[in-house]
Amino acid sequence: MKSTTLCMSLVLVLCGTIGFAQVKKQVKKPVSVAVGNPLLQEWKTPYGLPPFDKIKNEHFIPAFKIAMVEQMKNIDAIVGNPQKPNFKNTIEAMEKSGALMTKISLVFYNQLSANTSDELQKVAEELAPILSKHGDDISLNPKLFLRIKTVYENRTAEKLNGEQLRLLEKYYKDFVRGGANLNEKEQTRLREINSQLSLLTLKFSNNVMAETNGYQLVIDNKEDLAGLPESIIQMGADDAKSAKMDGKWVFTTKKPSMLPFLTYAKNRSLREKIYNAYLNRGNNNNEFDNKKVIAEIVKLRLERSNLLGYKTYADYGLETTMAKNADNVMNLLNKLWTPALKVAQQEQDEMQKLAEKEGDNIKIESWDWWYYAEKVRKAKYDLDEEQLRPYFQLENVKKGVFAVAGKLYGLKFIEKKGIPLYHPDAVLYEVREANNALLGVIMLDYYPRASKQNGAWCTGYRTAHYENGKRIIPIVSINLNSNKPTGNDPALLSLDDVETFFHEFGHGIHALVSNCQYEGSTSCPSDFVELPSQLNELWAQQPEVLKMYAKHYKTGALIPAELIKKLEASSKFNQGFATVEYLAAAILDMKYHMLTNADNLNVNEFEKKVLTDLNLISSIAPRYRSTYYLHIFSSSEYAAGYYSYIWSEVLDTDAFEAFLEKGNIFDPATAKSYRQNILEKGNSVDPQVMYRNFRGRDASIEPLLKKRGLN
Repeated sequence: MKSTTLCMSLVLVLCGTIGFAQVKKQVKKPVSVAVGNPLLQEWKTPYGLPPFDKIKNEHFIPAFKIAMVEQMKNIDAIVGNPQKPNFKNTIEAMEKSGALMTKISLVFYNQLSANTSDELQKVAEELAPILSKHGDDISLNPKLFLRIKTVYENRTAEKLNGEQLRLLEKYYKDFVRGGANLNEKEQTRLREINSQLSLLTLKFSNNVMAETNGYQLVIDNKEDLAGLPESIIQMGADDAKSAKMDGKWVFTTKKPSMLPFLTYAKNRSLREKIYNAYLNRGNNNNEFDNKKVIAEIVKLRLERSNLLGYKTYADYGLETTMAKNADNVMNLLNKLWTPALKVAQQEQDEMQKLAEKEGDNIKIESWDWWYYAEKVRKAKYDLDEEQLRPYFQLENVKKGVFAVAGKLYGLKFIEKKGIPLYHPDAVLYEVREANNALLGVIMLDYYPRASKQNGAWCTGYRTAHYENGKRIIPIVSINLNSNKPTGNDPALLSLDDVETFFHEFGHGIHALVSNCQYEGSTSCPSDFVELPSQLNELWAQQPEVLKMYAKHYKTGALIPAELIKKLEASSKFNQGFATVEYLAAAILDMKYHMLTNADNLNVNEFEKKVLTDLNLISSIAPRYRSTYYLHIFSSSEYAAGYYSYIWSEVLDTDAFEAFLEKGNIFDPATAKSYRQNILEKGNSVDPQVMYRNFRGRDASIEPLLKKRGLN
């Protein structure tokens, strides 16, 4: 989710040269703009959902303009309040000041990710610098900062609870980190940097989407499909038909299409072709090339950090995380790198021997890894992906995901049909507690499409909080990019798709059960927010859980015990590769953001040097190469923060041990403690304290090393 607080610059766009006071007068009765604009009306819809069937692209800019003026009017009221600043008239007032802005922003940016269009992307480009300026006009307002600072310095005089104290501290630090203490000249430059970054990150994201959507591997010779399972061949035929190429087969760089091709296609040259197309997205010296975009983003982030008094962007970005600084991050990554690389090298040697045994006169390259790894898995464990896929029908996996949440937290999920949503693929569920109290609603959007970003994510259209003592329920949305139904078969998932579903649903549960008073209390540091998602993932392959959802899509038979044993035996299979490709990307991210000089940055040379210094074996590419590294260059959310997944994995593997120690993966007392001490708390308590309250101690790294076979 993008951060969007708006500002007076939008007023100028709205009203031309008229003064701000005049604008406020006019906006009191914004009849011509507001009437007929569903974004500006009270949403009298089920659960307060956005009226998706009424919202059009042309509604967004007028709505943002009105919302911006409203928020600035609220800010003026806070600043002009003659009463002495206190938590209620300053911090609580700030929390409420941008309600309309938040409401519109969540709809807009979620649409931009899940159901975009050329028109919507142009709207985003027009809005980016305006929204950036609006945010700066608030965060750089000296009178507003003085009030916040006064409340912060007098915080012991007020009887604030723990959540209020933490929220106050967050506001104060956010303003300081946003440039409130800079002089006028420095603030002017900061505004320029923020505006440029807002456009550059948007451009990066749009370029990756264009490159992903723009590539098709078209096959017209059936012999080139050798090795592919029938379900994957059918998927290629369906995609070709959609592209008006009946009689051919189309494969793309979207993972549900590409990974099965890399895993099973015997034609090595075609594997190389599609994988190189994937690796070189944004690196093709065309209109969608991202190298100059990256260089400018890195340079501007460094300059911004220097302005704010930090040596590097990593110093700035990590200050508010659990890790605190780059040394702590790099210590963890380096501690894992050496054993992971050793295991990956052993895995490559094993594949090389198998290739030679089969008479393949090749050297294992990156586009060979999935193909030969699958052969090794079959040889060692008598297990391959296609044995599993029939047991992972999407509908059954969903039931398993729901069942786990039910057993752990007593949650119930009731599908609600006939309610307009943002896309026909999306489905809506009401979520209720064991006592039938309404907890929230969640939308699920399973399949890839041209209008949807690649990958998987959890977001929301409203955050849980309290108003006048009443809990406002959250509206949560989970976006996947899983296999679609093919031919006469339903959607059948890969094991990776299953784990991704459980992962994102862990984020969803975190949002659903949040019990914070304030919306501003819910946003966790990136290296803690992955704990609930990755922990939920760990239930997916438990034998007890597999028996709850893994049923053959044709016969309804439960997954055989023998197949479960093979899964357990192969649980550490290919973990060297998985860890190394992840760590390489995490270290690349850190190296970009640990730079103290980013002048004349050559992206390809920089990336090559980082990977060479790591002694990364040539048969493994980083999970994300620079030019399509959306996590760190499409926003700042995971910049100097991709390490967060492995940092959180230390926590989640240790947390799962708490259940195992009880001898029951659904132990009620442990689940209750986890919910109350972590899931419900958002960021209202220090994450380290939250974890200690749950576990009774700090997390140990040993369960992670054991899980990945690195000990």
